[in-house]
Formats: sequence, structure tokens, C-alpha cells
Amino acid sequence: MYQAAHRPTGTGTGAVIVEFTNISKKPCIVQGHPTVAGAGNGSPQHNAPLSVTRTGSASAVRLAPGGKAWTKLTFVQVQGEADGYCVSGSTPVVYPTLVVGLVKSGLHQVALSDGQFAECDNKVTVTAVSSVRPS
Repeated sequence: MYQAAHRPTGTGTGAVIVEFTNISKKPCIVQGHPTVAGAGNGSPQHNAPLSVTRTGSASAVRLAPGGKAWTKLTFVQVQGEADGYCVSGSTPVVYPTLVVGLVKSGLHQVALSDGQFAECDNKVTVTAVSSVRPS
């Protein structure tokens, strides 16, 4: 998972890209909009499901061995430095990792390549899984 190059306009909106790779020796199909949960203390056993808003239509993506697919997550970022705050007044939450799930592909624990996932309001907007890398 890494920071998206293009984020929605407006202060306080973050965006990350989640990359899925077929590590098997056979082709596979991925499809749909992922579920997303914060992994409390970095542990999937302490998941905190986030409310997911789906965007875009979902179609099957065939992945050859080693093939990749992507989804983009947008969310309300924590503002300020150090302790930070949420514009909404909610309590900021920081997750060392997220647990992203796809139907028939299971749950996958992912980390942000350059830090931790800090969000407000416990919600995320997700694109459908695609064979085209979002920016």
C-alpha cells in the first residue's frame, strides 16, 4: 500500500493505493470492492472495520501468475502535527496496518510503505478492483 499521487481536492482528504499480486502458479480472478478494517495494534485479531462507500462498477479482473490489480482508498486524514485532530471532532485513529478483504481472495494485512494509516470518522471510499493502476 502506498500514497496515491492524485488525491481528491480539498484539505484533509487522503488517498492510498492497495496493490494485489497473484502469487500462485495459476491464473486467478479478482472482482469487487474490498472490505477495509484497521488492524488494531497491527494485529488482524483486533480488527476495527471501517464503513466502506463503494465507487465505480465492478468487473472480473483476470490475473496471470505474477499479475497485479489495484484499488484506491480515500479517507478523511488526521490534521495537524504530533497528536493531530479531526475536523469533525471525532477522535483520530492510527493503524500500523489495514486488513483488506476481497471475496474469494481472503483477507490481506497491508502496511503503508511510508508510515501508518491515520484517519478520522472510521470510513473509507473504495474503488472497484481494476487491472489499471490508479494514480
